Amino acid sequence: MFTEKDKKQIEKQGLSIKEVKKQLERFNQGFPYLHLIKPATISDGIVQLDEAEIKAYAKLYDDSKPDALKFVPASGAASRMFKFLFEFYSQAKNQYESLDKIENDEVKKFFREIKKFAFYDELKATLQSAGYDMNKLLKNGEYKIILHYFLTEEGLNYGAKPKAVLLFHQEEQKIKTAFEEHLIEGAAYAKNNNGKVKIHFTISPEHAKMFDELLERVKNEYEQKLNVQFEITFSQQKPSTDTIAVDLDNNLFRNDDETLLFRPGGHGALIENLNDLASDIIFIKNIDNVVPDRLKEETIRYKKALAGILLSIREKIFRYLEKLESDVVLQNTMDEIIEFIQLDLCYRFKLRKGDDKKNILFNILNRPIRVCGMVKNEGEPGGGPFWIKHPDNHADLQIVETSQINQNDSGQIDILKQSTHFNPVDLVCCINDYNGEKFNLLQYRDPETGFISKKSKDGRELKAQELPGLWNGAMANWNTVFVEVPGITFNPVKTVNDLLRPEHQ
Repeated sequence: MFTEKDKKQIEKQGLSIKEVKKQLERFNQGFPYLHLIKPATISDGIVQLDEAEIKAYAKLYDDSKPDALKFVPASGAASRMFKFLFEFYSQAKNQYESLDKIENDEVKKFFREIKKFAFYDELKATLQSAGYDMNKLLKNGEYKIILHYFLTEEGLNYGAKPKAVLLFHQEEQKIKTAFEEHLIEGAAYAKNNNGKVKIHFTISPEHAKMFDELLERVKNEYEQKLNVQFEITFSQQKPSTDTIAVDLDNNLFRNDDETLLFRPGGHGALIENLNDLASDIIFIKNIDNVVPDRLKEETIRYKKALAGILLSIREKIFRYLEKLESDVVLQNTMDEIIEFIQLDLCYRFKLRKGDDKKNILFNILNRPIRVCGMVKNEGEPGGGPFWIKHPDNHADLQIVETSQINQNDSGQIDILKQSTHFNPVDLVCCINDYNGEKFNLLQYRDPETGFISKKSKDGRELKAQELPGLWNGAMANWNTVFVEVPGITFNPVKTVNDLLRPEHQ
């Protein structure tokens, strides 16, 4: 199957022949669908906090002052943000009589409200340097020229830059990137006793210089303004997490030079980056989910509350683990632990006669922990919280993507439609065990939860394989708690026009 040249390429990729063969088997066998029991809802898998509880848990976190770190997936270019603009640009006329002559409503909205974007002044200055007047171009309907200097490397090159370095917000005279918003937010809830704020960004190698330059430009300013010391680190997705591609007949997809094609394995690959970090508490939040300062307060409040819940749950788990380690465990203690696992951790299981109860309970408790914010479902895309039945018949809480559900099973689709909440990627995690040793997070993945998607390269169709998602299958075997958080804490920027929403203005 593999030539000597292939074997050398696989080795250079950091993979083994055995691993690649396993990936190829997946294309033939597919991945099994998850078995939904029911959606997680308020009081049935999702915790709803009242005002007193929010304050109490936030205070618990503030008083504890654990060593915290913020983990921000920020790999990849922002090209998808501008998809509709690229499509228009590729076929646009040089001049339009008016905006109404453009069919795409999103394109019309972009140009109609272009002055509201934080990057407007920079774009205007870039056009001026090239000998163009923004107002005249808009008046004359020369939209293609504007997009040329906005999207391509002759101008701002926004079509190829990462979201982190794009100008997102303007408040008074200050214009800020998404990267800067994460620094400000992180300083509000991830500061340790020494005033240090640790934030880790996962980035693509081709963007490393941009991140370094931006950090150098803004670090001192924010350290002085916020009275903190930033410890900013970066990592890149490992080549060994890339997956082999095949054609539509499941044969090896080869590039024009006959080399094998490996593709990034999706955000699930980042569990490796997370596994390389060490901290008492880790906050996880996507790069594009930020708001201006005027709206940060509620986000900060809930972040601290989620962290307080994590500390509370962790304290109980550690106490029970110590009891289970003792020679004799009283029956009422065993019953108390089982009740905690079933009700607080939402892990449902049955013990049979002859089972080693102590060992089973110990293994359930002795796992990484995550507390996940869940937002009411109001039509946003993304995974949702569900009760899942596993092959060994235990049931627990999982974040499930639509691709993991059998679309031909009407019963499963009915359960999907009953979902009340979705996953905004708002996590607080503990990756250390009760002895303070770090878990190997790679041991808590569910390899059965990847998925296969259709892509193309050089005009040829192919099939690609995605690893179990970072907050889906990559964390499938973690102890999990879902907590409702308000919609105002979730403000993603999926397309450039999302920046026109009131929350980003």
